[in-house]
Amino acid sequence: MLSKIYVTKFPLKAFITVLIISLGLSAQAQKIKTIGNKLRSGTSNTTFSVVKGAEAGIKMKAGKKPVQLLKLTFDVENRQNDSLAYKVNVYQFTDEKAGENLVKQQITGAMAHGKSRQVVDLSTYNIEVSGDILVSIEWLKSSPGPEVAFSIGLFNGGTYHKDTATGDWEKIPVAGMDFNMQVLQKK
Repeated sequence: MLSKIYVTKFPLKAFITVLIISLGLSAQAQKIKTIGNKLRSGTSNTTFSVVKGAEAGIKMKAGKKPVQLLKLTFDVENRQNDSLAYKVNVYQFTDEKAGENLVKQQITGAMAHGKSRQVVDLSTYNIEVSGDILVSIEWLKSSPGPEVAFSIGLFNGGTYHKDTATGDWEKIPVAGMDFNMQVLQKK
């Protein structure tokens, strides 16, 4: 009887060990990395008015192979009294021009009054990109009052913005907003 118990337990342990090893190898095969700019929450910032349809963001290099967008993060100071609603856009970016919006569902967030670190979970939207992309936030409604300040770094690619929904994209070359994106590299 003891030998039967020993025989049935051993294959179970072996199965569990193989399962754990295979899960570990699977996790290593799918590498998570961060693209975009370094996050800073210091005093250097760039400001934008809150106008419905206006957008601001940065160019990011997603790489030649497809990646899945997992999480957008940025630091901001909302100087207005109310929270401000925004939506996330991700454009294919070719020859310094924003092309197709790769976000097919509306992804929204809201920034409360004061300084905060915004973290937007994109993992459930299954957005796959490659090459250069323009990641921006778009204001969902106008709100007169103090401008919103985004943390920036100098000489890190610049910031792209448009002041109205129908406006043209313009580049601020020296200061890049500190947006970064966590991505999952596909096999």
